[in-house]
Amino acid sequence: MSKFTESHCLRSGFASFITAAVMSVTVCSGEAVAADLPTIAIIATGGTIAMKIDPATNAPVPALSGEDLIAAVPKLKEIANVKVIEFSNVPSDYMGPDLWPGLARKVDEVLADPAIAGAIISHGTDTLDQTAYFLDLAVRSDKPVVAVGAQRNASDWDTDGPRNLLNAARQVTTQGAGALGVTITMNNYINAARDARKTHTSNVQTFNSGDMGYLGYVDEDRVVFSRAPLRRQHLDLPEQLPRVDLIAMQAGSDGRYVRHAADTGSKAIVIEAYGWGNLNDAMYDAIAFAREKGVMVVIATKVYNGRALPVYGFKGGGATTKKLGAVFADDLTPDKARVLTMLALPKASTPEALQAVFDK
Repeated sequence: MSKFTESHCLRSGFASFITAAVMSVTVCSGEAVAADLPTIAIIATGGTIAMKIDPATNAPVPALSGEDLIAAVPKLKEIANVKVIEFSNVPSDYMGPDLWPGLARKVDEVLADPAIAGAIISHGTDTLDQTAYFLDLAVRSDKPVVAVGAQRNASDWDTDGPRNLLNAARQVTTQGAGALGVTITMNNYINAARDARKTHTSNVQTFNSGDMGYLGYVDEDRVVFSRAPLRRQHLDLPEQLPRVDLIAMQAGSDGRYVRHAADTGSKAIVIEAYGWGNLNDAMYDAIAFAREKGVMVVIATKVYNGRALPVYGFKGGGATTKKLGAVFADDLTPDKARVLTMLALPKASTPEALQAVFDK
C-alpha cells in the first residue's frame, strides 16, 4: 500500500483510478468558514456515490472527488463548515485489510483536531458494513462517525448520495451522536456498525440491522435517536493484520479449502456454516486438521438472524467442533466475524481468549 501524503486537491476519474487506487490523502479548504457553525470532516473513499456514467462504456466508474460530492449538496453550508479529506477513490469491492488500518488512523488523526465535531465517511455499499465495523472497533475517538454511500450513481436523476450526505451531516451535528459509535446512515435510517448488513442489490432501502433494529431516524424536522448500541468494544490496531480466510460450507463440501488455507499460512479461518453453526463430517475433519496445525477456527452462520451456538452433537455439529477448539461468532455475519478476528487475534491467542472477545 502506498504511503499517504498530504497534497493539493485532486480529482480522480476512471482513467486514473486503476493506477492510483489509493490516492494521496488530500485536505481541501473550501470557502471561508462560518464562525457560528460546527466544522465536520468528510473523508472520501470512493464507491457508487462518487461514480458517474462513462460515455465510452455506458457504465458507472469512479469520477467524483469529495469536493465534487459536497458541491452537489449546497444545503450542507447551512448545517456545518466542511473539511474534505481525499483518502481514495475506489469501488468498495477494492476495500479491505490493506486499506482499513490506514483509514482508521486517518479518522483518528482528523478527529484529534479540537475544531472538528465529527466525521462522515463516503464509501461504496458493497463492503460498507465491514469498513464501518472495522472503524467502530479500531477508532479511538468518541466523536461521531457516520458512514454513507449510495445505491444510485451520481449520473442518475434520482441519485440518493446527496440526501445521505446531508442526513449524515445533520446526525453528526446532533447532540448525543457520539454515543452511537460508527453508524451507517442511509435512506434516513441509522444503523449500528456492528448490526448493519446490506440486504438488497439496488434498492435505496438496503441496510437494516436484523433482530437488533435501527438506532434511529433522520426525520424532516430533527434527528431521532431511539436506542444506543450496547455491544461495542475497542481493539488496538496491530502492526500488521493477520491473514484470516473466510470459507463457506456448501452441501457436499469436502474440506479441501480449509486444508489449503491451513497449509498456506492462514492464521485463522472463519467458516460460514449452516444453522446454529453446523457442518458435514468432511468439514469437521478439515477443521480438526487446521486445529492440529495451530490455526484458529471461527464458526459463523450464514443465516441472517440468530446466533451461531455449539448445539448439535452429530459429527460436524457445533457441539463437536467446539470440542476441537472452534470459536463461535455469536450473531456476527461471517464477514464481520473475519473483521473481529483480524483485530483480536494478535492478543487473543487461545480459543478461550478469542471466544471471550466474541462474547462481548
